[in-house]
Amino acid sequence: MKSTSDRKTRRGLLRLGMGSAAAVGVAQAHSEKTWTPKKQIIGLKPGEVRRGALLSGTVRSGNLLFLSGTGGWYPNRRKEPGDAKVQIRSVLDRMKEKLEAAGSSLDNVLQVTICLADMKNNYDPMNEAYKEYFPTNPPARSCFPAGPFRREGSLLQVDAVAYVD
Repeated sequence: MKSTSDRKTRRGLLRLGMGSAAAVGVAQAHSEKTWTPKKQIIGLKPGEVRRGALLSGTVRSGNLLFLSGTGGWYPNRRKEPGDAKVQIRSVLDRMKEKLEAAGSSLDNVLQVTICLADMKNNYDPMNEAYKEYFPTNPPARSCFPAGPFRREGSLLQVDAVAYVD
């Protein structure tokens, strides 16, 4: 078992890393004359308010985009869940659509977080398909074991941070 001081040190390093990344993003965003710190929900018309929703799919603040977690399988999009390759392709195709709707692209993705069920069997297949979308200069990425997910058959969930030129 880790000591309390080990946990505090790791937490401090994690905060430092996250804070540094955020500070870099803010500093770059502040350098633009168009900086606006307010939150803009992508997909809503000006003045429109989303009531009752627990999350927003894409949020813009300044030049940064925050994409909420997208699951690997939705029955209304595909009849069968498929394997990790099918699901990561589906998620990244959806991510590409969201980014383009917000004026960005996969090339502008800064960071990706993947929650993956059954890492032993799904990590390598997921990774093979993931490389197709980020063949050069891939974004920073974290991948964590997770599950079971709310929707039976879903093997992964992905969220991301990107920027808008």
